[in-house]
Amino acid sequence: MTPDAGNGNTNGASKGNAQQGNGAGGGGGTGNQRRRQQSRRRKQNKAKPVRLWRPVPQLPDPTPVVPAADPTVVLRSLGDLPLQGQVAVAEHYVAAVVERAAALATALAASADLLGTPGGDDTESEG
Repeated sequence: MTPDAGNGNTNGASKGNAQQGNGAGGGGGTGNQRRRQQSRRRKQNKAKPVRLWRPVPQLPDPTPVVPAADPTVVLRSLGDLPLQGQVAVAEHYVAAVVERAAALATALAASADLLGTPGGDDTESEG
């Protein structure tokens, strides 16, 4: 055997492997087979679909919403805001946001005819 013949066999063997389609030579398509097998596995592991429009039990009647006399009480109970040098301004803006949210909640309750009176219980007038 000559050194050329040995190299020829080795090169011939590697060319043969590339032509057999190991994915590196752009030939055989084993990559496509892997993708199909993976997609089959994924389809088998899917959960059952949820029925979104199934009937649900009737909800209880909502309770009346009573507006808070001072919605910022909760903020004050937590203490000062942790903003050094900005506490007064920050408290003012956070209080404004809380008051606005309370006003919107009151308006929403009024639009749904769920507005209660402070200190009163509306369940007595229904029966």
